[in-house]
Amino acid sequence: MKKYAIIVAGGTGQRMKSAVPKQFLLLQGKPILYHTLLQFKKADAEIELILVLPQNQFSTWQTLCQEHPEILQDCPHQLVEGGKTRFHSSQQGIQAILENQQALVAIHDGVRPLVSITCIQQAYLHAQEHGNAVLAVSSKDSVRQWDNAENVYLPLDRNHIKLIQTPQIFEVSILKKAFQQEYQDFFTDDASVVELMGIDIQLVEGNYSNIKITTPEDLLIAEALTQNA
Repeated sequence: MKKYAIIVAGGTGQRMKSAVPKQFLLLQGKPILYHTLLQFKKADAEIELILVLPQNQFSTWQTLCQEHPEILQDCPHQLVEGGKTRFHSSQQGIQAILENQQALVAIHDGVRPLVSITCIQQAYLHAQEHGNAVLAVSSKDSVRQWDNAENVYLPLDRNHIKLIQTPQIFEVSILKKAFQQEYQDFFTDDASVVELMGIDIQLVEGNYSNIKITTPEDLLIAEALTQNA
C-alpha cells in the first residue's frame, strides 16, 4: 500500500521567544524540519513527503534548502501552502494527494523530530491492518481536571490517561471524507476530526523522546537526546 507523510509546520516562534519560526531553528546544526522529514525516509524510503508551511515562510525554507543541500537530497518533498488553523493545514496537505483509495497517510507535527523509526514503521503496519493508528504514551505524572460544579481540581487515574502524539495515520479515503466536515473548535488533532465520523481511534505505543519542540527548554532537551542517540 502506498504511503504518504504530511508534515505540518506553522509555528511562528512566539513561545520559543525567537524571531525565527521554531521549525527552522537548528538542531545539531541542521533545521528541525530536516530531522523530522528524515525520520520518515529512514522508516521507509518509499514514503512520499508533503511539507505544509505558511506561504510567507516558503522563501525562508527554500533558502535553508540551498544552505543545506542534504535536505532535498535526503528528503525530496512537495511543498504545500498551509491554512489558518492546524485543521486547514492538514486539509491542504490531504488535498494534495491524488489517490482516493489504497494509500496510508501519516500526519505529523513538523517540530517532533525525535519520533522513532520503529514507531513510524509499527504505526503504518497497524493502520494497514486496522484503518488507523495514533501514537500515544502513558502519563508519568499525576493528573487533575477542573470540575466547575465542585469548583475544584479533581484527581484522575493516570492509568487511564494517554498523552497523544503524532504521527497519526489513516487511510486516505477516510481522511478525505473527514476533512470535508466543517471546522470545529474541538478539533485539537487529526484524530478528533476522524472520530467525529464515528470511527474508533486505534492507539499504538509512542516514544517518550517524541517531544514537540515549542519552548527553549524543549530545544535543549532535544539537543541532549540527539547527542546521546
